Amino acid sequence: MEKKVKKRKKNTAFIGKRLHNYYERTGFYLFVWESLKKAFLPIVLVVICLFLFNKYVYDINDGLENLTETFSRIGVLTTFFISETLLGLIPPEIFIAWCKKTADPIFNLTLLATLSYGGGLISYFLGRMTLKLKAVKNYLEVKMAENLKNTRKWGGFLILVGALLPLPFSIACLAAGMIKYSFRNVVIFGLFRFARFAIYAWAIFKVVN
Repeated sequence: MEKKVKKRKKNTAFIGKRLHNYYERTGFYLFVWESLKKAFLPIVLVVICLFLFNKYVYDINDGLENLTETFSRIGVLTTFFISETLLGLIPPEIFIAWCKKTADPIFNLTLLATLSYGGGLISYFLGRMTLKLKAVKNYLEVKMAENLKNTRKWGGFLILVGALLPLPFSIACLAAGMIKYSFRNVVIFGLFRFARFAIYAWAIFKVVN
């Protein structure tokens, strides 16, 4: 029994070392590090831009109050879900700021994160469906060649990056679907989308009263 445990640990260590060597050789670690550094700057810029816009251009709080009064909660959430499913057409930061003006900001923020996550999963199946349309498949493979290349190369780690960084999560999921990447892994790595919303909410809530 003890020998089996030692053998299992040795095999795990061997596999881990091979993966480490592979990611180091292909430049994955550098890619992740550069992506994380790039992620920090947008967060800072979002906060600064919101602060300056709110102070010198337009009172964001008044705008969000008008948004809350003009559109129903269901309408806002539906619009967000459609956007997050169709390539992230509207920046989610707008909706995160909207949460702060609602009666239950944490609950609504959780709803947004869940809808964004769900929209990404739907995008995965849209990616699978596009494979049946030759013209669409050729068009997307040209426009998203880099996304497809990286997804094939690094798989779930790119999904994780898409979930955390200020990049359209649905595009990463769409690309994963197009190359028939494991849906189970998309589901697991995509959970980091919730962390992304929490981090951005922490920053944006400091600006919105």
